[in-house]
Amino acid sequence: MTRSAMREHVLTRCAGLHAVGSSGTMRRRRRNLPNEPSFNRRPLRPDPSRPSEESPPSSVRSVRCPSCSSVDDKVVDSRTAEEGAAIRRRRECLSCGRRFTTYERVEEAALVVTKRSGHRESFDRAKIVNGLRAATKNRPVGLEQMDAVAAEVEESLRLDGPEVTSQRIGVAVLERLRAVDEVAYLRFASVYKGFEDRYDFEREVGLLRKSTEPKQPG
Repeated sequence: MTRSAMREHVLTRCAGLHAVGSSGTMRRRRRNLPNEPSFNRRPLRPDPSRPSEESPPSSVRSVRCPSCSSVDDKVVDSRTAEEGAAIRRRRECLSCGRRFTTYERVEEAALVVTKRSGHRESFDRAKIVNGLRAATKNRPVGLEQMDAVAAEVEESLRLDGPEVTSQRIGVAVLERLRAVDEVAYLRFASVYKGFEDRYDFEREVGLLRKSTEPKQPG
């Protein structure tokens, strides 16, 4: 090979290389190709304020036990309730073994109650249940029946509008409690209507019998 041909061959082999430093070492020149990733670019740090797409959304699966206050439980039964308006879940506490019931409902618009004094407050279904508990004490009425009555009362009140009176709530409870237990009905009526003596009870019993007697055929 002639000296000129050898020089051309060396130049061809060394194309794309350049000398760096005084030692004369060589490294390959990188060409910036359109689709080639940049190795000198710093990786983007994840934004802690934005949730990761890979992590699943957080969820609450346990409820505080009313007996021991533990939040470790399991669902043993689920079914629809209140004609599909709620989901009833039967839970068992894994700490003390007690079973209790929870309900999942659609969040409704606020319902305001106007009391006889003119004071206005938010509707609280638990107050109805507490009143039913007092009226049904030592009576064969279960908690599920009380919850059902309270749910029916709330549903009927919401049909009347965003504001109701405390008198309307009392009447709605009496209308449904009469069909559940007559003794509980009289107890609730005595508090709601403010009975003062036995004559008030006798009058209410007479009205109760008149409303429950079957009509005589004409």
